Amino acid sequence: EATLDLAERRRIRSAIRELQRQELERDEETLASKRFRPERSNHRQDNKENWPQSRRLEEEQQAALAALSDQLEAITSVEELTKLLRAAAEYEERKLIRAAIRKLRTEEIEAATLAGNVQSSR
Repeated sequence: EATLDLAERRRIRSAIRELQRQELERDEETLASKRFRPERSNHRQDNKENWPQSRRLEEEQQAALAALSDQLEAITSVEELTKLLRAAAEYEERKLIRAAIRKLRTEEIEAATLAGNVQSSR
């Protein structure tokens, strides 16, 4: 805008067009690299080869979680559940234990509310 020289304006415009073209090429290269990743297909092949083993491990984990769930049903103390929670390393185990703690606390609140209602009615 500040220059009156037409030749300079042409050079500026062509430089801007060149920068835009380079930016478009970079964007296209980025997209192409995201679309075609050979390491992904190799990873899928590895998964197919290891599928029986991973399936077995998953079944073992599900069995362990079911056993833990049964064990948690027998525990009636929030303190015991808290100790188990601190000792647990796996996310799914911790998730089950937290759910058991919430359930116990809800039952305690309901029992206290019920006891309060009985006391107030007397």
